[in-house]
Amino acid sequence: MTVQMQIDRRANRPAVYDRLSNEQLRESLRRMHLIRQFEEGAEQAYMRGLIHGTMHLSIGQEASAVGVCVALGAADKITSTHRGHGHCIGKGADPKRMFAEFFGKETGYCRGRGGSMHIADPSQGNLGANGIVGGGLPIAVGAALAIRQQKRDDVVVCFFGDGASNEGAFHEALNMAALWTLPVVFVCENNQYGMSTSTARSMSVPNVADRAVAYNIPARIVDGNDFAAVAEAAFEATDRGRGGLGPSLIECKTYRIRGHSRSDRNRYRSKDEIDAWSRRDPIVRLEAELVGLGILAEADLAAIRQQVETEIEEGIAFAQESPPPAIADLLRDVTSEQP
Repeated sequence: MTVQMQIDRRANRPAVYDRLSNEQLRESLRRMHLIRQFEEGAEQAYMRGLIHGTMHLSIGQEASAVGVCVALGAADKITSTHRGHGHCIGKGADPKRMFAEFFGKETGYCRGRGGSMHIADPSQGNLGANGIVGGGLPIAVGAALAIRQQKRDDVVVCFFGDGASNEGAFHEALNMAALWTLPVVFVCENNQYGMSTSTARSMSVPNVADRAVAYNIPARIVDGNDFAAVAEAAFEATDRGRGGLGPSLIECKTYRIRGHSRSDRNRYRSKDEIDAWSRRDPIVRLEAELVGLGILAEADLAAIRQQVETEIEEGIAFAQESPPPAIADLLRDVTSEQP
């Protein structure tokens, strides 16, 4: 490599990469691949009739999940959404146990009781996904209040979608977080649609971030398909929270390539729109960037893909071979007051 090429690479290197080792960047790419292949594997399992119910895929949104979680430590917390598989993996979840949860098996994170929309892993700081739109917002504020009262320097990241910003819980959560100067980072994954309704038809402002000013909360809008842009905003917001300066809001402009759920017939979007966003694939973009910067070689990319493919195959096999919950345990973890 010539001296000029080395200079060009340094000039093009995102500043946030100075906070991440090459191994962390490689792991971030691996987790993005893991999210993509996990969801594709889950989708195929549903189509084969191995899993029942519904699910909400985040294919195309991998950079927002991993880009935010790369700024978090083991003690930091997240709250997730009904489209939360990427958040789980970004925070370190084991795909084997996630698949087991999908399959309704005892070895799943919630012993097969939660399914796709309700995976939680407190040991990794994942306070849980939530089937209620906006349901994680007040939970995140409560967790951040606990952190402040215990005088810890952890932060809580609250993932939510654009549709949740129209819920009362969004405004209540931002207001309380600002009043109490809480260490919470609100991350809106704006994938342009709340079910089949576009943000242009459901919001009176062009950006979710525009609403943060009403609560005196700093907000940033980033390209949610650009890992480096997301990571930079995440480090800035988490630094602010750890420093006792209060909450922040990040709006990741992104897109879900699949429909809202399995039952979505996708009649409200054009093929041209989907194709245009597919060309902005966050995984392809990060691969090209890391190779261009000399951080990874083409052989490394092939090795990552193969490693992830093997991990997914093993995860599905583990789920299929795991035992179902025992009938005798039907009421385990269910409590009620006796008359």
